[in-house]
Amino acid sequence: MLKRKFERASKRVWNLTEKPSNGTLLRLYALYKQATEGDVGGRKPYSKGQKAIAKWNAWFGVKGTASEDAMKSYIELVDSLLA
Repeated sequence: MLKRKFERASKRVWNLTEKPSNGTLLRLYALYKQATEGDVGGRKPYSKGQKAIAKWNAWFGVKGTASEDAMKSYIELVDSLLA
């Protein structure tokens, strides 16, 4: 049930009428990656540019969060953005 809600939220997020702030986008990215792939691995991607580093840092910021908790946080964030 949680996975189904998460998958639905990941589709619903594309229905936003306004683009969220960069911080919110990074939070969405980090929670999605944590929920689907787990903890960030590897080294910081310095050679890939600032955008890749920002994404890596955001994902690293939720390191250790359980997949289920990341899903719940992602769903709550999407719901608040669409409210």
